[in-house]
Amino acid sequence: MIMQGFRRRPAKMGWGISRLIGLKALVLLSAAYFVHGLGMKLLALPLVYACMIALLVSIASHPSIDLPLLLGKTSSGSFPLWSWIMFSPFLLFIHLFMLFRRFVKNEPLYTEIADGVYVGGWPSSVERLPPGEPAVIDCTCELPRSSTVTETSYLCVATWDTRAPQPSQIESAVRWAVRKRSQNKPVYVHCAYAYI
Repeated sequence: MIMQGFRRRPAKMGWGISRLIGLKALVLLSAAYFVHGLGMKLLALPLVYACMIALLVSIASHPSIDLPLLLGKTSSGSFPLWSWIMFSPFLLFIHLFMLFRRFVKNEPLYTEIADGVYVGGWPSSVERLPPGEPAVIDCTCELPRSSTVTETSYLCVATWDTRAPQPSQIESAVRWAVRKRSQNKPVYVHCAYAYI
């Protein structure tokens, strides 16, 4: 029954993260070129840096490469200081994009797919978690563990948005979820957005 929560349902996923962030890199490079042409060379440097980071993320998130470890998210769901510094243009963009998307879209954050098993989007606050202090399986590599989730009730399965975890990661997560459900704890499996 818990395996149903891990099955991917057909959904319109659009361009995927590698194409979307690649497009962002192109826009940033164009902006840097334009600003440089106006004689503001110092202002062009941060744009070029943000472009390089976006290009790196676009390559690392491509399906043929699929390297979610690039961002350095730890098993506890946090990012080391070097990652926050190096990837700040991307990480800040993702956080702002999440806030904007939730403001604009009126989607349910989670759905109960079986008794005590929920799937949905990144819980930015305790109000966005399912009821019952659930154990959380985090399938994102670009968003940190919410401070409302304890480490003992948390499993990180670092995955790029619009990509699937590896079969071994799925098996490990299912075993972890079964243990949590045997303790009568609800389980919340989430990606970045609530595509259900």
